[in-house]
Amino acid sequence: MSANKKNEEGLEHIRNAEKHLKTSLLKWRPDYESAADEYNKAATCFRNAKNFVQCKECLLKAVDCHKQNRALFYAAKALDQAVLVCKELGDLSDVASLAERAANMFQNHGSGDTAAASLDKAAKILEAQHPEQALKLFQHAAEIAMIQDSSRQAAEYVSKVARLHVKLQQYDLAADAIRRELGLHQQNESYQATGRLAVALVLVQLARGDVVAAEKAFKEWGNYCEGPEVQTLEMLLQAYDEEDAESAKRALNNPFIKHMDVEYAILARDMPLPEGIVTPPKASVRENAAPSYVSPNSQTTATIEDRPDEKGEDQKTEPKEGDSEDEFEGGLC
Repeated sequence: MSANKKNEEGLEHIRNAEKHLKTSLLKWRPDYESAADEYNKAATCFRNAKNFVQCKECLLKAVDCHKQNRALFYAAKALDQAVLVCKELGDLSDVASLAERAANMFQNHGSGDTAAASLDKAAKILEAQHPEQALKLFQHAAEIAMIQDSSRQAAEYVSKVARLHVKLQQYDLAADAIRRELGLHQQNESYQATGRLAVALVLVQLARGDVVAAEKAFKEWGNYCEGPEVQTLEMLLQAYDEEDAESAKRALNNPFIKHMDVEYAILARDMPLPEGIVTPPKASVRENAAPSYVSPNSQTTATIEDRPDEKGEDQKTEPKEGDSEDEFEGGLC
């Protein structure tokens, strides 16, 4: 009964809004402000009645009325509400477009920080099911934060961009985003965060299969890392340089790497290990096995080779008839 009552109230507000939009002989211009207010009230009634489809329709009509009245801030707020209704509906197809429209209106009104926050809120809704769309919203939010000279907020949005690139296995773009984030943290003198990002950049470069780039990243940003982090990175880079899979696995299982952001921890877990020279396994010997077969012919040949003197004596020949025996009678002179 309560849901039906709320639906009836919502329909009544819609009728009132339509009256405000009508013109007459003495009313030349529609009353957009009153109509927008009635549509907002109708949307609230439909939301309480769990009628999210009509709630979204009323909010979008309120947006149009606010735009006609040049109230861009209130129009953007109505779009923000429509994004949340889309989440309740389970239909996220319009979230990105609604969030972009809201951000543009907030910016035109002069509320850049609110525009970035609106994009961030919508991106979090899309992040799990539509990471590509969330990525664009985070990028837009970072750009707005940079325009507002809010480098700390921009670094937070760029960090989300980098992690999404890693999640999507777009490692080249992830490396660029991490470098951009490093520059922002360096500008803000956030040296501890810079050290953690240096580790992340090394991991991303190794995931790209570029050990040289990983070593350059360590040389450039390793000074911001703490002692244990430096030792682990040195062990990791040496393992990849020497193609030592076991050492690389031990380095990647280091606790501080496992406690990084989820995307980087998963990256380290699934990192392809270096492939060194595989030594062939030793031949196994079975116990109580029969002796190897030896051919009798090979024994005869071996016997002859072991007695070369006898073979040489047999080959000595008597002097031929034409030979003179006098040569041998005198002996040695």
